[in-house]
Amino acid sequence: KDLVNGISQVVVTLPEAETMSLEQLTAIRDQVEELLPEKPAKTSVIVPMMQQLLETLTEQIQQLTAPHPEEMGAVFDAVISAMPTFVYYANYGNLDSEIYLPHVVENLERDDLGAKEAAKARTLRVLFSFVQLQAKEILELGRDFQDPDNPNREPNDEELDKIKEGKRTRSILLQSAGARLTKGFREWFKQGDYRFRFEADGNHFRIWVADDRRPTEVELESRSTGLQWFLSFYLVFLVESSGEHKKAVLLLDEPGLSLHPLAQRDLSTFFQSLSNTNSIIYTAHSPFLVDPDRLERARKVYVADDGTTKATPDLRYSNDSAAQVGAAYAAYSGVGLSVAESLLLGCQPVIVEGPSDQFYLTAIKTLLVSDGKITPKRELIFSPSGGTKTVRLVASILTGRDESLPTVLLDGDTQGQRMAGELKSSLYTDKPERVLLVNEFVRYDNAEIEDLFPFHLLADEMDRMERAPETRLADMIREGEPFVGQVEAWAADQRVELSKDWKVKLAKRVKERALAKGIGWFKKDVIDRWIQLFNAFEEESA
Repeated sequence: KDLVNGISQVVVTLPEAETMSLEQLTAIRDQVEELLPEKPAKTSVIVPMMQQLLETLTEQIQQLTAPHPEEMGAVFDAVISAMPTFVYYANYGNLDSEIYLPHVVENLERDDLGAKEAAKARTLRVLFSFVQLQAKEILELGRDFQDPDNPNREPNDEELDKIKEGKRTRSILLQSAGARLTKGFREWFKQGDYRFRFEADGNHFRIWVADDRRPTEVELESRSTGLQWFLSFYLVFLVESSGEHKKAVLLLDEPGLSLHPLAQRDLSTFFQSLSNTNSIIYTAHSPFLVDPDRLERARKVYVADDGTTKATPDLRYSNDSAAQVGAAYAAYSGVGLSVAESLLLGCQPVIVEGPSDQFYLTAIKTLLVSDGKITPKRELIFSPSGGTKTVRLVASILTGRDESLPTVLLDGDTQGQRMAGELKSSLYTDKPERVLLVNEFVRYDNAEIEDLFPFHLLADEMDRMERAPETRLADMIREGEPFVGQVEAWAADQRVELSKDWKVKLAKRVKERALAKGIGWFKKDVIDRWIQLFNAFEEESA
């Protein structure tokens, strides 16, 4: 009875509001603690229940009084230790063809060199490390006889044999090192079958280069700047990315400017290999360094009207900003080169409105092909046109040498339907079936490319992008109505300001998740819809 009465009194003291302060909670805990007898009976059933209540109240107080994470030194240290190192590269320190070994030995031990000399010393350090040589050892093995106490004394037979053995050992080491560099470099640089040879003459160390087209050896400095750059770049990154810069984020400023366009594409492949050990971010104006199959990795960077630097995955042209037009040019040129090359190789271009369409369709193609649902006769290339306004122009450019028109896939909204009508009455008069609308594959009007995917997947990723609204999009999305319109209505209702490139960001996230899940994660009706669409691509191009 005492416990019941005590609990009743505690309940009376509870605040009328739905919340209470820490002081009020602490006072309640203290009142409950006073109700417990000092020496409860061992067989008591009620006392353990009261003790459990006391523990619950104490846990809540501890949660409220716990220090903020930013006030805890261990949390700060954990965050700092988890942050990656960022390494910025602009000067790669091209190798000289003739290297003075005493200077190399001296410079490798100095830390007060200028930027240019420091870059060269770093490249030399990684060169000797890669080919497993020691500059000091090569220098010592090649020294002629010297007697500091008697400069005019001639060496005896034993001393001569030692000098000969040292130079022979040096020659073997240099041959092995040249073969090692030749083999490693050949795997990365595809613009020639280069052979390297190292030579040491006294204090001088030389690098000679030959290839199948020019079998006569010449010094490295006499070869192209592109070869010198790639060799230096290759050495620095291959060695340091697996050494002191392991797992660092590499920041590259305009890499490969002196390389041939085909070599720039090889450089892009080289980056792909380096990404196994490092994350890489690089700036480029060259379209040859923009991979059209991985546009989701690209960002358009430009100076906004307020003077700040902006980066966006939306690679479309923007007529409102000359800066954005310039920033998008490299990406569009890269896509154009890819499509032009695909035409020569017999691939099939499909014109879509923008990058988001490309992301979605590339994901669908990968899923269907990997599971054997479709077997395209030609490689499908999805070429963004930058919007409905430029579809006709892009279609004219991409018309093949046999005058065959590329297939066009447009959203079923008002603009898409209008453009479809214009194309069928002009450029596609004889082939109107090559102009497709998304409406035809989802069975309702105003459908856009997003409607080809399950709404629960789209809505879930949208909720991950916009975490602030109280009402989740996934809780109110409806099947059978255009997805984009529902998102815009939800955003207006929840006072969410959608970014201009939200559709591109969403497409990228959905593509990554869809490929991670695999085709088995999708329902049969969705897969059938995709198969119908891609069969239409094949039929219209036949």
